[in-house]
Amino acid sequence: MAAAIAVAILLYACGKPAPETFNFEEVPRQEVHDLSVLQSENGEATMRMRAPLMQKFEFTRDSMLQSYEFYPDGFYVDVYAENGQLETTIVSQQAKHITTQGKESWSAFGDVLVINHIKGEKMETDTIYWNRAEKKIYTDCYVRLTSDSGLMQGYGMTSDERARNSVILRPFDSYAVDRDSNYFFVDSINLMGPQKK
Repeated sequence: MAAAIAVAILLYACGKPAPETFNFEEVPRQEVHDLSVLQSENGEATMRMRAPLMQKFEFTRDSMLQSYEFYPDGFYVDVYAENGQLETTIVSQQAKHITTQGKESWSAFGDVLVINHIKGEKMETDTIYWNRAEKKIYTDCYVRLTSDSGLMQGYGMTSDERARNSVILRPFDSYAVDRDSNYFFVDSINLMGPQKK
């Protein structure tokens, strides 16, 4: 009886198809839902990132380890100034963080919105890149930059990573609003001061 059971198990196991293997270029190794990251320096918040979903991909292609994180449902980033005020907000429909061979690059794409709350500037584009080593953001796409002082638009933009000094590389059809000397901009986000927890 025991021999019959052993033979039956062997026959059943041999007739079964091999388990399906995963293609890790298409299937994430890790998923994190409702991701929230807080980066601080000397006890002060410098950056906060939130995303509904983060997928980590890791695979080998041409004998090289490839690694990146993908945010298919977008992400939301707040960057704080040295005094703790909320300075810059970045929102996009999707984002990608590549960490292959010690190189790091970020890209955000799909209705990217960059707001500098302190300066009162809003930048809209389709794709933006962040070079962390050089501490700058840039794009080659169409850019629309609006503020109380006017509208600038064009193709290509470069700026520091906090969007303090944005330069549109190929501007067109831009205009400025003439203000009297008594006009001043009110930062409504930081009106009550920095929010500390």
